[in-house]
Order: sequence, then C-alpha cells, then structure tokens
Amino acid sequence: MGLFKYAITLASFRNIEAVEQTLNRISKFGYDAVEMYGEPEKVSAKDLIELFNSHQIPVCGVTGMWGSISEDGWKRKLMSIDAGMQEYAKNYVKQCIQLCHSLGGTKLNICLFADDNLSIYDKTHRAIPEERKATLHDLAVPILSELSKYASDYGVGLLLEPLNRYSTPYCNTAHDAMAIASKVGQENFGVLLDTFHMNIEEDSFDDAILKSKSRLRHMHFADNNRKLPGYAHIDFREIVTSLVNIKYDGYISFEPIIPKIDYETQLKRGLQLVKSHEEAVLQKAEF
Repeated sequence: MGLFKYAITLASFRNIEAVEQTLNRISKFGYDAVEMYGEPEKVSAKDLIELFNSHQIPVCGVTGMWGSISEDGWKRKLMSIDAGMQEYAKNYVKQCIQLCHSLGGTKLNICLFADDNLSIYDKTHRAIPEERKATLHDLAVPILSELSKYASDYGVGLLLEPLNRYSTPYCNTAHDAMAIASKVGQENFGVLLDTFHMNIEEDSFDDAILKSKSRLRHMHFADNNRKLPGYAHIDFREIVTSLVNIKYDGYISFEPIIPKIDYETQLKRGLQLVKSHEEAVLQKAEF
C-alpha cells in the first residue's frame, strides 16, 4: 500500500480526442482519478458525471486553464487593474469551483496573471525585484481570500500554483506561493507544486517541497520537456524521496504533453516509473 494516489489531467488530451475516448483508454492503466480541465462554459457537468460514473473513475479536482493554455486564458487575470477583467477572472474561478463541486472534486489550482504594464520588470529575464513582488502579492491577497471563502462553501480547496517566469513573473517559486498562502490564511487555501516549473525556478526540489510541507496539497508531475516522467532528465527518485520524507499522502497528478497517437505506452511507463520509485523509497523509509 503506497502513500500516494495517482491522477492525470484531462487537459493533456483536450486537443487530441473527446473525454469519453480518453477515459476508455486510461481507465485500464491504474490511475486512481482524473483532473477535469476548467472550461465550465464549454462542458456539461451532467454529461461528465455520467461519463465518469460509467467508467468508475473519480475526479480529484479541476485544472484551471490559465494564460496561453486556453483561448480565453488571456482574460483570466486576477491581478488586472481593469476592474471588468478582474471581475471576469473572479467569476471564472467561481464557475470552476462550482464545476469541481458538481463532479465530486475537491481541488482547483489558481495561477497569478496580471496586466503586462502592472509592474516594471526585466523583460528579457522576466524577473521582478523581490521587494516589488511582495507589494504585488499584497494586491492579490484580498482577491484570493474572497475566492477561498467562496470555495469553502463548496468544500473545495484553492491551490496556488507557482509557474515559471516565462509564463508569468508574479508567482514563480514555492517561497512565493507560501508567502501568499500565509497572508491569505484560510484553511482551504494551499499550494500546488509542478515539477516542470520547479525545474526552471527552484534551487532544489527537496528544499521547495520541505518549505511547502504545511500547505502542500497537490503535485503535478511532468519532466523538464513537459513529457511524462522518464522521458527527459528530471530525477523523480529525488522528488519522491522528498515527498515520502514529509509524509505527503495526496495526489501526484501527471500533466504532460503527449503525442497524438500511440500515447498508451508513455502513460503506462510514466506511471510505472514513479510507482517504482515510491515503492523503493518506502522500503527504505523509517517512520
């Protein structure tokens, strides 16, 4: 019996095939759950519930579709100085919370995007001075607190996900996310770490995981090239060891870019690799 539960993001398959086809394929590979993608205005919760029930696979949460990952992502800026755009982004989060609740999920990730002119920063390296970043974080806290309270009424946890600087420069590291989470201070407000982004921004996987221990509620796994674990150079044994050491017992959810054809081999290999690391580390662990 392992510590972790394993899921995969349906957003990875969105431009390849219909959800039903994806469920037909992945339901036999040993994943414990899926993450639905956050496009509440483009899907039918009723139809999805029937699909997930028919395949007997639960939904652990919803993946917010932020930035360039969605055609509407450019409007989802919680830190916009445009009141209309900020309200649009807040309503988007609330709709995702409702979708998550309807599907039986308990987690939704939040990513901080803002207007390009909100802050002067190094455009080449996408870097904001730490003191300026802290001031910008203070602008986000009331919004995140409001949304966290709304999510609490639906039994949903909001998870702040730091992204690498080339996606957004406002929240990039576990330190950034934990600083914001501590200011929000809500019990259902936590942190989600993604190995793809960590590989770019963190000095150490182990340090980032250890610093996030008190609020780490979810993990996204992808290799440094965004493929499944084992298809590039990230040392997932190190990451699994760190998670075991802090007694993390939540979901490891794979969020890869996958090929449009014959992806089954990669899905099986990636999951088997991480499970083998978990088994090996647990055998050596002392609790």
